[in-house]
Amino acid sequence: MTILSDVKALGQQIWLDNLSRSLVQSGELAEMLKQGVCGVTSNPAIFQKAFAGDALYADEVAALKQKDLSPKARYEIMAVADVQAACDVCLAEHESSGGKTGFVSLEVSPELAKDAAGTIAEAKRLYDAIGRKNAMIKVPATDAGIEALETLVSDGLSINLTLLFSRAQTLKAYAAYARGIAKRAAAGLSVDKIQVVASFFISRVDGALDATLPEHLQGKVAIALAKAAYRDWQEFFGGAEFAALAGKGANPVQLLWASTGVKNPAYPDTLYVDSLIGQQTVNTVPDATLKAFIDHGTVKATLAENTDAAFAQLEETAKLGVDVEALAVRLQEDGLKQFEDAFAKLLAPLA
Repeated sequence: MTILSDVKALGQQIWLDNLSRSLVQSGELAEMLKQGVCGVTSNPAIFQKAFAGDALYADEVAALKQKDLSPKARYEIMAVADVQAACDVCLAEHESSGGKTGFVSLEVSPELAKDAAGTIAEAKRLYDAIGRKNAMIKVPATDAGIEALETLVSDGLSINLTLLFSRAQTLKAYAAYARGIAKRAAAGLSVDKIQVVASFFISRVDGALDATLPEHLQGKVAIALAKAAYRDWQEFFGGAEFAALAGKGANPVQLLWASTGVKNPAYPDTLYVDSLIGQQTVNTVPDATLKAFIDHGTVKATLAENTDAAFAQLEETAKLGVDVEALAVRLQEDGLKQFEDAFAKLLAPLA
């Protein structure tokens, strides 16, 4: 037993927020799964860092640049291969869980964030190119992305809906998921293999607010939002409306805590892992945070604790003039811009 298996016993999956060729080929990812890691996420910033710093890509980059391909096509060839390899490493985990764990995420191009039809087409194309049952396509939770989610779920894809920063955004995602599942079930198609995670970003909320808040609220609002969002999740997926879909085999969306490495060095480095452990959730952590948690993290079912206090903190924050929904819109736009910039940096050496 390891600390990660203890977390798993409490109903939470720990995923690694990193992917590179060396990580897979060195056996490091396989070792992490033995320790209790249950899946992998990637994004343009992760691939940009991998391509720039991992020597295992150099020969393939040189070969691809001799072919008549766009920079994006060259990127996709390498990224798809990496996701396939990671899916293969995670396959035993996926199968042993009955298809509940062991997923690897690949994101659609950030340039499609406001294009529902383009997102749907690219998500299907990437899913087919990967050709692995434990692949999960990552889609940003813009209005267009949430519209795409409904269609993609009805078409049978597992989706990682990313860049969620508020309860309202998350509830819209749940409703779209339920509509997609209902359409698929009405067509007589199976729904039990479809898994969706809603990636709720944590540390960026505190990073944006702390300087404007009194000391007793600093480092508290993001966790309070997560606890409130979890209460919303319990009510939505435990309610009568979803019960009929659950009766047909539908899985609840799982909240995934993202951006869980602390940005403020004054905070404990495992703050956003220790504080957010709960049933049917995922926490995707960068390497440094994973190592810190394995070394000195605390395993306790904290997510459902002190929820009333969390709502009180959110109420106090609102009384100070903070509109968390408006903040969520801004943070989502900032996140999209960061991924667009990372994608541009990723493609430049492939031109």
